[in-house]
Amino acid sequence: MRWRVRKPFRVFARGTSLRRRVASSLGIVRLILVPVILLPIYYLTFPMRAIVDRIVNVDAPVATEAGQVSTEMQEALMAQSNYFLLRDPKYLQQNRDAMAKIDQLLIVCANQQLEERATIQIIRDQAKLYRQSLDEAVARMGQPEPGSVEQVQEVVRAYEKDLNDIVKHAKNHPPAQLMEDLGDRLNSFDLEITQRLVAQDPAFRQIAFDLESASKQVLQLSAALHDRSWERVQREHQEARQLVRRAEIVLLIVSGLTLLVSVWISFILPRAVVKPLVDLREAIDHALEGDYDVEINVEGRGEIVELASGVRHLIEHLREKEARQDLGVRR
Repeated sequence: MRWRVRKPFRVFARGTSLRRRVASSLGIVRLILVPVILLPIYYLTFPMRAIVDRIVNVDAPVATEAGQVSTEMQEALMAQSNYFLLRDPKYLQQNRDAMAKIDQLLIVCANQQLEERATIQIIRDQAKLYRQSLDEAVARMGQPEPGSVEQVQEVVRAYEKDLNDIVKHAKNHPPAQLMEDLGDRLNSFDLEITQRLVAQDPAFRQIAFDLESASKQVLQLSAALHDRSWERVQREHQEARQLVRRAEIVLLIVSGLTLLVSVWISFILPRAVVKPLVDLREAIDHALEGDYDVEINVEGRGEIVELASGVRHLIEHLREKEARQDLGVRR
């Protein structure tokens, strides 16, 4: 019974050696792993880095500094009230220090957050108007008049009485209502001081209006700046989470494609490299069993082709030798 190899040997990479074919196959396997490695590096290096950099260096610092502006403005207003009440220069200096710090904070904010420069400039203008109005108020107030100490004591005693009443009834009110009552009493205390100043100097009414208007603008705009900055921080956190999810999806897709290509190569590589060697071995086994009717067709160049050519020549030599022996026996 004869066995014939009719299927020619075809080389996976024509004109290349077995070593190069194996090297090319391994190179392809390594190449498909490159996206899996580069994609995390890309997402962590460029988009994620930009988001984190903006949060850390822009939006979060601006939000913190805007909150400090509001705090410093409250300190300035408290120092203003104390100065109007006691005429002590140390409170005036505290007010000026707080306003100077506000201006420094706003300059830093403007350099960090370019989108808010217009709003920050408005805050600086209102702070400047407040300082000018306070300087005008200080110039008009001058030295304390006789009897002003007794007036101060009366205002303070009335203020203490109202606070004691609020504290006594604190158990009957929720905390929010208590804080609202305290805020209203504080505002009424400032208003009473202002009314006394206006009573002494009617021209002080416009100054008091300018002080109140400018300080409210600083507080409202700085609070709005703080809120917008934190909204940006939260939005960028959401963008970072979406970027992570997007990276996970892309990596999942790339990993799936990599797996499919790897499986495909696992079928192609044995067929291109191992199968010709198996066919050669089977051809040699048939020749060793005495079946020399084997046809080996080769294409290309390389170690497998050279080996197949050598096997073919060996089988042809054995076939010719067997033919001569048969011819000698017949004679």
